[in-house]
Amino acid sequence: MNFKYFKVIAMLVVASLILSACGNSSGSTYNGDGQVLRKVLPQDMTTFDSAHATDNITFDMYNQVYEGLYTLDGKDQAKPALADGKPKVSNGGKTLEINIRKNAKWSNGDPVTANDFVYAWKRVLNPKTASEYAYIMYDIKNAEDINMGKKKPDTLGVKAINKHKIKIELTKPIPYIKELLAFGTFMPVNPKIVKKYGERYGTTPDKTVFNGPFKVTNWSPEDKIQLVKNNKYWDKKVVKLDKVNFKILKDSQSGASLYDTGSVDDTIITSEQVDKYKDSPALNKRLLAFTWFIKMNEKTVPAFKNQDFRLAVAKAINKKEYVNDVLNNGSTVMDKFTAKDTFLSPNGEDYTKGVHSPLKYNPKEAKKHLDKAKKALGQDKIAFTLNTNETPADKVGAQYLKSQIQTNLPGVTVNIKSMPGKQRISSELSGNYESSLSGWGPDYADPLTFLNIMTTGNSQNNTDWGSKKYDKAIKETNGSLLKQKDKRDQTLKETEEYMLKQAPIAPVFQKGEAHLTNPQVKGVIYHKIGGDTNLKYAYIDKSIDRETGKKKDK
Repeated sequence: MNFKYFKVIAMLVVASLILSACGNSSGSTYNGDGQVLRKVLPQDMTTFDSAHATDNITFDMYNQVYEGLYTLDGKDQAKPALADGKPKVSNGGKTLEINIRKNAKWSNGDPVTANDFVYAWKRVLNPKTASEYAYIMYDIKNAEDINMGKKKPDTLGVKAINKHKIKIELTKPIPYIKELLAFGTFMPVNPKIVKKYGERYGTTPDKTVFNGPFKVTNWSPEDKIQLVKNNKYWDKKVVKLDKVNFKILKDSQSGASLYDTGSVDDTIITSEQVDKYKDSPALNKRLLAFTWFIKMNEKTVPAFKNQDFRLAVAKAINKKEYVNDVLNNGSTVMDKFTAKDTFLSPNGEDYTKGVHSPLKYNPKEAKKHLDKAKKALGQDKIAFTLNTNETPADKVGAQYLKSQIQTNLPGVTVNIKSMPGKQRISSELSGNYESSLSGWGPDYADPLTFLNIMTTGNSQNNTDWGSKKYDKAIKETNGSLLKQKDKRDQTLKETEEYMLKQAPIAPVFQKGEAHLTNPQVKGVIYHKIGGDTNLKYAYIDKSIDRETGKKKDK
């Protein structure tokens, strides 16, 4: 197949959008005078309420406007943020007492207290909140029972000893507990503000307060998000940026046009644009620890209950061609679930090197699995709908996936349904979808951040697939095996391989991004865990020439 076809389609799709996106420069750009960073986002965030955040864009925004007990450095290792000094550890590592900085404040001037954390975490776990990420707190004493409605929130193993000291009781010692406490769901909230606005809390900047380096002054959904330096932030002296202006632009080709006119400082570009900028100092390719895969919903498509049919779909896609010819942005082939660069095994190697997947591209095997499935199902024609994001690049990618599946699996029809990222995520969480091209990135540095979401009953496992064997093994790796590092590592790998053989999902690629980034932008911390960036130390070095990336002549 000639994959230039897909690039031609991409150019046709975006051509009609460039004029509308760039025709009114005042609507698409921001004044870049002073210490102002202007960045394009490929989709909108979803909420300022940390109890309801689930997507990477939103968690990336939280890195800028919220701060927890810990934060991650450039190597994704936890370092104190609101935590003041080292924690007091007792009870064999199951109890932590953490002092909180006395000079930490919310953007309205209220002090950040230990109770702000206690209140926030109890709220996440309260079943009435219906937080999709509540499970991430299950290592806290009584957390799971509270979330299941078996115990009251007040029984949670978290206590404010005084205004600036918090006590955390865990069910077991957790080696990555500090990294976990840096994640967005563990952010504090101001109880006064939450109670004042109720269900409206976090829906707009004026119904939210912030305790991070920046605060939000404007959020125009599907258009822009504007931040300013938070002068109430305890460490404001190190924050150099005065403003951060985000433009939500689903058409990446338009983003490149804005970059060329000096209107933005950072934007993702499309696959067909990479070669154009190959000699530019602005071109920056990054491989993220983010797996993209096809979720197959067994509730809405009976054929997905058949393991052979799921295996057929998983083996029918030429992923190498997909990442090289369609994406061309630094993405790599993914046959596994846990992304590379998430975790190092005890032997010092990347965990993924020891995982052997049966889901490699193999059209002959895919056809054999399909024939078995057709026979077992008693049907020769199978159709399902694939949900994808509505960006031009995603639409092109979806057509490629459709073409591969229909070509390599005769009798199978794929219908594409494009929608905003918020809507796609919402449809997955509600189970109101047939299949979906979905992504997952690590919340903490351990394979469980991926593998846990496929356990029975997990809010992110909306495929209706479940396995008692899988659940038991995952429970052991987060319990009895925690102190047996080598055995735990091997069990994790064997358990992931078992899930891949069941194929409730079809891994496609590990996400890469090709950016144009102004060489004047310095000090950005890039993450593979949690949100992508931290802008606390970022600044614009105007002694650098934007075009050459070199120091300007004096």
